[in-house]
Formats: sequence, structure tokens, C-alpha cells
Amino acid sequence: MVFGGVVPYVPQYRDIRRTQNAEGFSTYVCLVLLVANILRILFWFGRRFESPLLWQSIIMIITMLLMLKLCTEVRVSNDLNIKRRSFSAADSKDEEIKAPPKRSYLDFDLNYFWHWSKFTDYVQCVLTFTGVTGYITYLWLDSSLFVETLGFLAVFTEAMLGVPQLYRNYQNRSTEGMSVKMVLMWTSGDTFKTVYFILNQAPLQFSICGLLQVFVDMAILLQVYLYSSYPQKPTSHTTHPASTKAL
Repeated sequence: MVFGGVVPYVPQYRDIRRTQNAEGFSTYVCLVLLVANILRILFWFGRRFESPLLWQSIIMIITMLLMLKLCTEVRVSNDLNIKRRSFSAADSKDEEIKAPPKRSYLDFDLNYFWHWSKFTDYVQCVLTFTGVTGYITYLWLDSSLFVETLGFLAVFTEAMLGVPQLYRNYQNRSTEGMSVKMVLMWTSGDTFKTVYFILNQAPLQFSICGLLQVFVDMAILLQVYLYSSYPQKPTSHTTHPASTKAL
């Protein structure tokens, strides 16, 4: 239960490291899982749930940070002309890539958000989000409505992780570049997780969103079956066969 959630990302990590190509993996997957698991940990302070679920969130956060670090290093090394983008103000002593002399303290331009040039920028963003949400949670920890809403947002965010993949398949009328084995791993893992929630009487949010996640996985498998009778459209970019629930 603790390590099952990160298992699908192990072959993805090894594949990116081996090929030095992160084109087929969207770092927005890391963003969604980081947000979901940080919120889940904060929810634990308001309503204590099973310890394995808490440790699962901690392990997932560590895994997503490792994925971000690898993807950032690979992307920068493959594109030497990449323009320096940062979460916080650029350092005037930056020797790697010269940044413009004047920048705002925080770069919230949607065109560059979560497309930064250094792993430390992602860490700063995660710490900022954790600090802000942690402080808000501390102030409203006595409110049962807030705590229950926080728990719902945590598991609902994770449950929606497969929706971008579902939508992309629908747009392309194709599942080319997506590994069916990986989807089967998601389905089996999400099914086991949902049964675990129900049997151990986890908070209702966990069970409802777990069922929703299984439904999304089944919908993707249904797309595989339906689109198998249609000619596969060529993709405009390289995708890893082990690509996870990418945007």
C-alpha cells in the first residue's frame, strides 16, 4: 500500500534516464500528484486516517521530486539554448544563463509556470505552496467543514489525474503512444486502493474518489478497445511507450 503508488513511475524514471529524453512524460503529472499528496498530509492533521496512507503520500512526494529533478536536467541538457526561467527572482550572479536585468520577484506567467530551468525553482514553488496551505490549515483546523473539504480536494485532485489522458485520446481518436500495460497497472492499483479504503473504513472522500479514479481508468481501457478499429493517427511528438498519465 505504501509503495504501490510509485511502482508505475519506476520504469518511466529508468527509461528517461537511459534515453535522456523526457518528451513523453509531462511534468504536470508531478504537479498534480504533489498538490494532491501535500493536501492529503495536511488533511491528516485534521482527521487522522490510516498510517500507510500517510506514508504513501510522503513516498509519492519524494518520488515526484526525483522525477522533476531528472526531467529538468534532461530537458536543459538537450536544449542548450533554453531561456532561463525561474520561480523566484533571477540571481545577478547566475553564470549558466544570463537572465534579463529586471524581473519580477515571482514569475507567474502561465506560459512559463512549471517550465523552469532549475530543479531548485520547483522546490521553491512546492515549499511556498506547502507553507501557504499549511498556514491556512492551521488557522482553520478547528472547522470540520474546512477539514472535510480539504480531504475531498486532496483525493479528488489525484482522482482526476487520468482525465487529461482520457481527453487527449478522445481528441486524437487514438491511443497510440500509450502503454496498455501501464493502464492495466493503474486500474489494478486503483482498484486495490479503493477496496482498501472501503474495508478499512477510510474517510468517505477516499472511497468516493477512489471509485471515480477506477472509472476513469476503465474509460481509458474502453478507448483502447474502441479506437483499435480505427487507423492510428501519427503523433506530432515523441512519446515514451511507458508514458504515465500525461497531459
